[in-house]
Amino acid sequence: MSENGIMSRAKVLTIDTMNPTVKKVEYAVRGPIVQRAVELERELSEGMKKPFAEVIKANIGDAHAMGQQPITFFRQVLALCSYPELLSDSTFPEDAKSRACRILQSCGGNSMGSYSASQGIDSVRQDVARYIERRDGGVACDPDNIYLTTGASDGIVTMLKLLVCGEGTTRTGVMIPIPQYPLYSAALAELGAVQINYFLNEEKCWSLDITELQRAVNEARQYCNPRALCIINPGNPTGQVQSRQCIEDVIRFAAKERLFLMADEVYQDNVYAEGCQFHSFKKVLFEMGPEYAETVELASFHSTSKCYMGECGFRGGYMEIINMDDEVKDQLTKLLSVRLCPPVPGQALMDLVVNPPQPGEPSYGSFIKERTATLSALAEKAKLTEQVLNTVQGISCNPVQGAMYSFPRITIPEKAVKEATEKGQQPDMFYCMKMLEETGICLVPGSGFGQKDGTYHFRMTILPPTDKLKILLNKVKEFHQRFTQQYS
Repeated sequence: MSENGIMSRAKVLTIDTMNPTVKKVEYAVRGPIVQRAVELERELSEGMKKPFAEVIKANIGDAHAMGQQPITFFRQVLALCSYPELLSDSTFPEDAKSRACRILQSCGGNSMGSYSASQGIDSVRQDVARYIERRDGGVACDPDNIYLTTGASDGIVTMLKLLVCGEGTTRTGVMIPIPQYPLYSAALAELGAVQINYFLNEEKCWSLDITELQRAVNEARQYCNPRALCIINPGNPTGQVQSRQCIEDVIRFAAKERLFLMADEVYQDNVYAEGCQFHSFKKVLFEMGPEYAETVELASFHSTSKCYMGECGFRGGYMEIINMDDEVKDQLTKLLSVRLCPPVPGQALMDLVVNPPQPGEPSYGSFIKERTATLSALAEKAKLTEQVLNTVQGISCNPVQGAMYSFPRITIPEKAVKEATEKGQQPDMFYCMKMLEETGICLVPGSGFGQKDGTYHFRMTILPPTDKLKILLNKVKEFHQRFTQQYS
């Protein structure tokens, strides 16, 4: 008995008795560097002296947090949906009001506060299907194959849950690109699946090579059962945009090796480089004829969080599934129904993204102006980032063809590698932590995304406003020069 008469007993849940797969989960984008950045912000606000006036977070693709402005029409409609009393307010344009009314009519009790169907609001799924048909030049899309999700992440994790089974050498293996977005490695760790790495070719602008896919799958077959292939296009963290030919080759490879294809296409509007164009996996699949279009299983994902919208906090997204077994589809619907439904405001926002103001409507002009301004600013910043980083000796940066990140390679002197190893840190983690402490710039080390042994990188978003981005790039440049001198 303890002093106050209450029996002292060990906690039910301890680090030793918790789910062991959760302990294996890592998510670099919000890892120790970001936690330290938050501490530094607090210290600055408390008046502590630092060698910098503010912390600039370039670690995460959070557009609005970096100053990107929301699209007025989207916010007007969401305001009207949240507070329908505003429908009588003459300051709101008529097309925003009619869009809000249409969305509210699809909600139970005409309120965004009600649950929707587990697969998502019917009218929104129909709008998504029509958007996909327009995007893909008329390839048919069945709204029944559309699932609205809590951002793209939710759809990706749900699909992985369906795919994972087996034990030992029959355990499901999932092929992911290296460098990858850490959602994949984290989800696979949590589900106890086997991560199969295939390396993107940095020398060829992070392109995807079929011989590398073949190497990865052949090696993996000795210790697991490869069942799925994940593709991120445009790439995160690498910013490459895949050619149509490459996508065809990947589809042929997936068909030959009997792999379920997962296409993460959340950056589909973020394409900047000349000669680059976004091709959806679905469009290419259907253009390859029935031999592929009727057999290859594909799930593709989109989100409201990226592109010109940047509405990360609303958690809106969708997935489309192609050639899925009917009985599995029933199980997917059941799995989604356990969580009731995705956030309804996120579904409403997704509806606006796939069905924006049309020519002739009052909001069309301002919508096009805002969207174009956002995308051209990003294109300019993509070019600026590549140019400035490539002027620094010891940093080489591939063209940022799309998405919203650069993933430059950095040379870390041997002395710094040794010091990092002695501290039990990855050399690029050591480099990024030092940069944060000296400059207030928060980047993510390449080791959090995966990279070839002996190479070091960092991921940096191109989202800060142009003036702030210039400051950030100059600070990175100065820091790298100082760091190299210090450890040479």
